[in-house]
Amino acid sequence: MTTQDGMDEGAPIEKDTVSMYFVRAAVAKLPAAAQLQALAAAGIPAEWLGMAHARVPASAFSALWLAVGRALDDEFFGLDRRGMKVGSYALMCQAVISCTTMERAIKRILRGFAVFLDEVAGELVVQGPRAELRLHNRIADAADRRFADETFLVLTHGLLCWLIGRRFVLDEVSFTHPRPDHAAEYTRMFCEHLCFEQPLTAIRFDAELLRAPIVQSAETLQSFLATAPQSVFLRYKNDDSWTARLRRRLRQASIQAGETHWPLLEELATELGTNPTTLRRRLEAEGTSYQQLKDRLRSDLAIDRLVSSQASVDELALELGFHDASAFHRAFRRWTGLPPGAYRRREQGEPERESR
Repeated sequence: MTTQDGMDEGAPIEKDTVSMYFVRAAVAKLPAAAQLQALAAAGIPAEWLGMAHARVPASAFSALWLAVGRALDDEFFGLDRRGMKVGSYALMCQAVISCTTMERAIKRILRGFAVFLDEVAGELVVQGPRAELRLHNRIADAADRRFADETFLVLTHGLLCWLIGRRFVLDEVSFTHPRPDHAAEYTRMFCEHLCFEQPLTAIRFDAELLRAPIVQSAETLQSFLATAPQSVFLRYKNDDSWTARLRRRLRQASIQAGETHWPLLEELATELGTNPTTLRRRLEAEGTSYQQLKDRLRSDLAIDRLVSSQASVDELALELGFHDASAFHRAFRRWTGLPPGAYRRREQGEPERESR
């Protein structure tokens, strides 16, 4: 089965990782002991909380979201003073599945959040050819307010994309908070056109999309909920940004047999019909660079291969285009805080031992 965006319904979701920022934010409202329990349930080492650049598999973050929800009985991470009891999101999904258009679904979703939350609410505003979904957030703490905005938008946008069977293009996303260190994550979650320190947090899109029909049913809803929240925050990531386009091209290079050469930025710019200077500027506008993008992909591939294969560290170093195993060791420790051998043993549940 193929979705309307051409995505093979039976194909595995691309191996992705999630910034440690989201892990720290997710467990922030838990007491220390409960934090350790939730992290353990998700297979995330507690010491990684202090590693700014560490990343975790998307499946691990999904498991963490569920573990935190159970611990707090709150699917909104304890951010709102009322809370969103476990089962609330499923109930809201069941309420919107009978809608016929995206406009009706949005309005029903926003009414649902208004029932479950006190301090965060959404409003749909249509002005001529453009529609805006505006957030009104009265949470006092700035960090909590930012994470609440992110969570609200992810839950809403992800559900809407699923309901119409494709990712719908956002023209722009504005945030009231300053540009954070993890802003590059937003380009994959939403779009590349981001504005910060704005009067309100909002997503903006073509008002014609409000007429898009709902293509899902009560039967397909069961499958969607069975894989939530990963099906919400990962399934419909932004594949149109320059970051995503380069990532796809680099993934193609990484899976070619015997490939150890990563394309140069100049080569990629030519392939994409632009010049290196323009490509650098576009990546910078999306909060990243070619080197950061390549390192991120190498990190994702290395984590996946360490966990899912028996390849030696030397073989992985060669496969990922490193000159030698030592360079791979240094890079992997920088990405995750652990050498590759220790990471593999931890994921496989083996006892710790001294590693190079």
